[in-house]
Amino acid sequence: MARGARSRPTARRGRGRRARRRRGGSERGDAPTDARGRRAPGRRALPRRIARAAGLAALLAALAPGFAVALLRVVNPPTSAFILRDDVRPRAPRRWTPIERIAPALQVAVIASEDQKFPEHRGFDFAQIERALLHERRGRGASTITQQVAKNLFLTSGRSLARKGLEAYLTVWIEALWPKRRILEVYLNVAEFGPGVFGVAAASRQLFGTEPAALSTRQAALLAAVLPSPKRLSAGRPSPWVAERASEIERSMRRLGGASVLARL
Repeated sequence: MARGARSRPTARRGRGRRARRRRGGSERGDAPTDARGRRAPGRRALPRRIARAAGLAALLAALAPGFAVALLRVVNPPTSAFILRDDVRPRAPRRWTPIERIAPALQVAVIASEDQKFPEHRGFDFAQIERALLHERRGRGASTITQQVAKNLFLTSGRSLARKGLEAYLTVWIEALWPKRRILEVYLNVAEFGPGVFGVAAASRQLFGTEPAALSTRQAALLAAVLPSPKRLSAGRPSPWVAERASEIERSMRRLGGASVLARL
């Protein structure tokens, strides 16, 4: 009889321990557990979860430009941030022109005018940047073709340090994922050659009444000459300054070796 009396409190204590575990704790103060006996997250786990979520979000944000750049290696961009940010309505229909259908003269003219080290550098012409800083030059003087592609395709206007940093970051991605010929192809298809005239196809037809593949050396040099300020300068009706600049570009094209420079891309 005494043995039975002792067994009942023991059984009640066992049932009590099981109940406490189900309620989320133990008699020794252990971490709460769920119905299956797994330890439930405590207060200390919440900051770690927030930190992991923030880290994952930061990683995705850092990789997002790379995904976009990788996609545009094979997909032709239907528009550009330059057109969208300025609410520009193209005056001539835009039609994508593959690099094989663009006159080699225009490809060489753009390299001679905008970025003579384009075949060699990896997105940045540091010597040109240094010269620009030393002489306090502003504008397109130190921007490579790759940087201009990054700016025109993806970015809004502005000169803030954050925007410059993002431009540099996109430039690295573009150089890493695109071949040089693709960079030049995209550039020639999104660049503005006149007020509302975007891309080599529209420029060739509207300004010279010809196809991109049939552009002459002089026409190509005139188009390259207006790139720094296409809203103010005209390739179709060149001013004396544009004509002289085009002649300088033709001389630079010859110094670069003409179409032979394209074999280095």
